[in-house]
Amino acid sequence: MDRPDRTGEMAAFLKVACAGSLSGAARELGLTPSAVSRILARIEARLGVRLMVRTTRQLRLTEEGEAYARAARRILADIDETEAALADRANPRGRIRVSASMAHGRLVIVPLLGEFVARYPDIEVEMELSDEIADVLGGRVDVAIRFGPLADSPLTARRLGETGRTVIAAPSYLARHGTPRVPADLADHNCLDFSFRRIEPGWPFREDGRDYMLAVRGNITANNGETLVQLAAQGVGITRVGNFHIDEAHARGEFPSGALVPLLEAFNPQDRESIHAVFVGGATTPARLRVFVDFLAEKLRGAPPEG
Repeated sequence: MDRPDRTGEMAAFLKVACAGSLSGAARELGLTPSAVSRILARIEARLGVRLMVRTTRQLRLTEEGEAYARAARRILADIDETEAALADRANPRGRIRVSASMAHGRLVIVPLLGEFVARYPDIEVEMELSDEIADVLGGRVDVAIRFGPLADSPLTARRLGETGRTVIAAPSYLARHGTPRVPADLADHNCLDFSFRRIEPGWPFREDGRDYMLAVRGNITANNGETLVQLAAQGVGITRVGNFHIDEAHARGEFPSGALVPLLEAFNPQDRESIHAVFVGGATTPARLRVFVDFLAEKLRGAPPEG
């Protein structure tokens, strides 16, 4: 109890250093000049060095005083940062920018946002729906929901679930162009693919126990799976999309039964496309971002929060 309030003394010292006078610092601190002088004298006595010298018009820092001021600023800033981080963790607040694919975002992520902001009313969510890959590392968004294998990067990834993928077409298209029997037959078909570059080039198949990627071509590309499903249902061509795209379209009653036919299932590698939330992790990750990712994991796969 008898130990001095060193952080309070540091704050007072910095006020004197900034004001250049005891009276100016005293006014800002709500103290008398003599009280501020005693604080300065107490620090100097404890350290055994002179921190300030009085000139005709103001106080000037000695070399030791400059070093003490730099250390005091750093220490007080560290304390402020620590307290702010703890307060943020106890009551997360601020804005988070979230990127998700068109269909998965609309079907799965967006319906969860109401519950999330009700649980954390001081957090604002800015939602961006696009099948293009958003730049998390560059700061365009704070967290992105991504499908499939992840490229090597310093980002932190939290697994949220997985989905399969299927090659599909409409009976009307197959009636006009025939049904592909083996993957190589796709060379003679209009294959509708995503317009953005993916880590996996082409469509994967398994034939005679061997997995391989098959390059495909078509006259229409799109930046989202919903559009590809719609085009396939209209008989424009063949596409390969995540199963949740197809399930969603049927659940909404957009297409009658049989409007989309699975193709080449004997060659489907049954690959499972992992779903991850990716973000800049580490000790400085804001609490608002951590609780959002924990919330998604809780709702989508019942995962416990990660420390």
